Amino acid sequence: MTPRLTNPFVLAPAAIKALYALEGTFKDSGLEFELMELVKIRASQINGCAFCLHMHTTDARAHGMDEYRIHLLAAWRESSLYSHRERAALAWTEALTLVAETGAPDAVYALLAEAFSEAEQVQLTIAIGAINLWNRLQVGFRAAHPEGTSHAAA
Repeated sequence: MTPRLTNPFVLAPAAIKALYALEGTFKDSGLEFELMELVKIRASQINGCAFCLHMHTTDARAHGMDEYRIHLLAAWRESSLYSHRERAALAWTEALTLVAETGAPDAVYALLAEAFSEAEQVQLTIAIGAINLWNRLQVGFRAAHPEGTSHAAA
């Protein structure tokens, strides 16, 4: 795969700075680190973003996430490794990542509303939007993931 741009982030510094600032707000969102990584990994799986998959699986492992939870994420519905709250977040992630197909169904929102406060719902939805934007930047410009287990900032 040949990158389409050498470094697209230097070409829109204000927008990238704003996106990093948005990412920084998630640390104070009240949403658990593992839940957020699962959401980022799942959206990146759906979007086929190797760069973000490399980054977020590396981060998840570095923070002690169980390898099986990472490997079985694409089949989360068939696995007992995910909590009710994580399942609601993953269903919402899929619904919003594929929003043109799903229309964000009421049944999926009902699961979300059972597991998350209204403020958490908004934070999670913004986080899903952010990872989808990162995926589109990386996939669109054909960013290559680093070799090995280290990664550069998205």
